[in-house]
Amino acid sequence: MKATLLSSLLLPAAASARFIETHEATQANRILPYVDALLEEAPASSTDKFLVELSPGETRYVTEDEKWELRRAGQRFMDITEHEDLGTLRASSRSAAVFPKNVKLQDELKPLLANLSKTGMQEHLEKLTSFHTRYYKSDYGRQSSEWLLQTVRNTIKEAGADKYGVKAEHFKHSWGQHSIIATIPGKSKSTVVIGAHQDSINLWLPSILPAPGADDDGSGTVTILEAFRVLLSSEDVIKGNAPNTLEFHWYSAEEGGLLGSQAIFSEYEKTDRDVKAMLQQDMTGFVQKTVDAGKPESVGVITDYVDTGLTSFIKKVIEEYCDIPWVETKCGYACSDHASASKAGYPAAFVIESTFEDSDDHIHSTEDLIKYLSFDHMLQHAKMTLSLVYELGFTNFKELEAPTEIGEL
Repeated sequence: MKATLLSSLLLPAAASARFIETHEATQANRILPYVDALLEEAPASSTDKFLVELSPGETRYVTEDEKWELRRAGQRFMDITEHEDLGTLRASSRSAAVFPKNVKLQDELKPLLANLSKTGMQEHLEKLTSFHTRYYKSDYGRQSSEWLLQTVRNTIKEAGADKYGVKAEHFKHSWGQHSIIATIPGKSKSTVVIGAHQDSINLWLPSILPAPGADDDGSGTVTILEAFRVLLSSEDVIKGNAPNTLEFHWYSAEEGGLLGSQAIFSEYEKTDRDVKAMLQQDMTGFVQKTVDAGKPESVGVITDYVDTGLTSFIKKVIEEYCDIPWVETKCGYACSDHASASKAGYPAAFVIESTFEDSDDHIHSTEDLIKYLSFDHMLQHAKMTLSLVYELGFTNFKELEAPTEIGEL
């Protein structure tokens, strides 16, 4: 078994922007330092079966090893073993989401945007990537989640927002790493959610090999943390004057099949939570392939399996508040945690660092490192995140959703 497992690790991976791209010799060099640990510590392959959804309605049972084989082959999926019923409760009551026609809070946002900092993002990302891995079943994954929760709580306390009921808590899971939810109460329980995933993975041997995960999704994790920090400098926000509640989520186990976000949105669906919008930030820092191709640096706006109204509004936010344009791109089914919100019946969207084909090809390996990333580009994503959550946080959705006189005739 050990020989078979080791030989499988040395096979070259197929090339894609969403899974490992490398040559056989390079991959072998990365793995050889860990061979001794592998031979001594690698557990027997599990025979447990997991139900994965490869596309809407297309499911199959696979083992844990087969899950990673699918990922190495570039196949995304949702592991729906524990949440096969996600989306069924809201299926009959879903209505078309409505969003503002234009942005309008430029005066309020201008001073906030000026306070966004690359320094904090870099410091946080250096710490986040210092963990051997953030694999959701590992103790390192647990440790990184504990550090992240404490960092979010420190951010709240430093802003004095804890006095007004702003809080951050673990959303607990059966595996070692818990998701994190930070809540800024508003005048209503209608909620705007900003998300990123905190876990990382090395698809060659998740439990043993390093997975710094700088871009995937350390970049998204620190991007939304920086937006959260600056958002808390608004007295109107921390004192609960926004019409809507604002939440920032850092999901566990995205790499295992969107497990953390499925658990959260399953609970939200069952408790009839009113989520007005959800934006996922997954990979926000890599621009080299875009630049090398002679293309303009842009924010990649995903257009498949997303809410079209929310996506259109995000484009307007980028046009107004960012210094770079947007570019449309597609990523397929279940390519990040927005898919969990969408399946639960909530309007969800996803932005990424570039077009999908120009996104980071170092991910899911030992080479997903800070040195390949641009904090200037991450700052643009932070601007977009802060602007979107502020604009939607102060949106009167009841007024938007109210039928017009013509509509009532």
